[in-house]
Amino acid sequence: MRNLLKPFFYATVVTLLFLVPSLAAAAEQGSLHAVKHPSAIFCLIIFIISYIFVLFEEKIHLSKSKPVLLGAGLIWVIIAMIAPSYGVDHHELRYAVFHGLEEYGSLMLFLLSAMTYIATLQNRNVFAVMRAKLVNAGLNLKQLFWATGILAFFLSPIADNLTTALVLGAVVMAVGRGNAKFISISCVNIVSAANAGGAFSPFGDITTLMVWQAGKADFFEFFDLFLPSLVCFLIPAIVMTFFIDNDKPEPVKEDIHILRGGKLIIGLGILTIAMAVSFEQVLGLPPFLGMMTGLSFLMFAAYWIGHFGPRPEKDFDIFNKIAEAEWDTLLFFFGVIFSVGGLGYIGYLEMVSNYMYDGWGHSATNIFLGFASAIIDNIPVMFAVLSMNPEMDHFQWLLITLTAGVGGTMLSIGSAAGVALMGTAKGHYTFMSHLKWTPILFLGYAAAVAVHFLVNWHHMHG
Repeated sequence: MRNLLKPFFYATVVTLLFLVPSLAAAAEQGSLHAVKHPSAIFCLIIFIISYIFVLFEEKIHLSKSKPVLLGAGLIWVIIAMIAPSYGVDHHELRYAVFHGLEEYGSLMLFLLSAMTYIATLQNRNVFAVMRAKLVNAGLNLKQLFWATGILAFFLSPIADNLTTALVLGAVVMAVGRGNAKFISISCVNIVSAANAGGAFSPFGDITTLMVWQAGKADFFEFFDLFLPSLVCFLIPAIVMTFFIDNDKPEPVKEDIHILRGGKLIIGLGILTIAMAVSFEQVLGLPPFLGMMTGLSFLMFAAYWIGHFGPRPEKDFDIFNKIAEAEWDTLLFFFGVIFSVGGLGYIGYLEMVSNYMYDGWGHSATNIFLGFASAIIDNIPVMFAVLSMNPEMDHFQWLLITLTAGVGGTMLSIGSAAGVALMGTAKGHYTFMSHLKWTPILFLGYAAAVAVHFLVNWHHMHG
């Protein structure tokens, strides 16, 4: 189904090739002052091609990290080759690269700790028990539709939208056996709820984490987006609920319990989140330091589980859980940061910032970028905005956080949650089954933006 997007990307390549000379004439250049250089344009094409491979990940079975890692390397090799002709020495070039490494390192360490906690909680059956309780709760399909949606909305801010979608997607797959309609609509609802819930918490999505670590909003200021996010989830859910039957599924017999140490690890996870917040808010230390300190607590807990107590589990090794972290996502994130950083060093981000933010205005640009995140991905969109660093007030930084977070809901390929569910619910939840709900999801997106303007207008300056 992603073939439907192929003409868009070919058109994008051609459009960018025609726009580069005209935009460059009026735009401020970046550090290299090279946006019109043929090799620089080739860097732009490399990035677009690498992202086309990312979009076709499910079809060609090529992990998304591979093309963007290669693209990032090629972009910086080309930059290094043309840099001397622009008076840039090796020292300055290395400084630019290590600036990107600083950005990546802090986010990677934060995410590595969070992902290890998630993998360990899955190993201890914490999410499986949650699923079993929902499946056997005796709810009808309409009640399960709302239960999974509400849980997705409130679990996503803590566990992230991808994990939330996978856990609750397993619930609807279990109770909806033989009911393709229920599975399809519920998966759309879970993706919508998980993305909306992730938008009002630094822990809910990589983009909100990026905004928080960049210092554009304090931890508690993200909760100003709670009402817009809630509306974004509720409007599509209310419409979709009319298409869900009241049938009651048969209970699924599962004897699952939380394994030894599971409850302790839940407590340590909460403590780790609290440390990440307090390190940043109280001590002025970067949040990843609190997360890595919390990871050390998890390591000691794993040591206790494996060596002490009435039933030590000798095969329980925390480093196996670290290995189970989403390394494809972490390496994909590296490729995105260094690809976008390279394009920014050439001067393209300055060019786009002047053309869009100065030409269209902050609000129009930030709302448009929400649609862009549905087609591309919110990670490169948000990193590009942070790299441009336009002069925006707090209201606008909250707006781009909201639109980048929930904009991907409009297409199934627009968020990690949607892509993951397409893989686990094959034949039931597809690009086209999601696409027919896009007009309703757009209403949720538009309503969220409107509510943000209504309730957060006091953050505007000037």
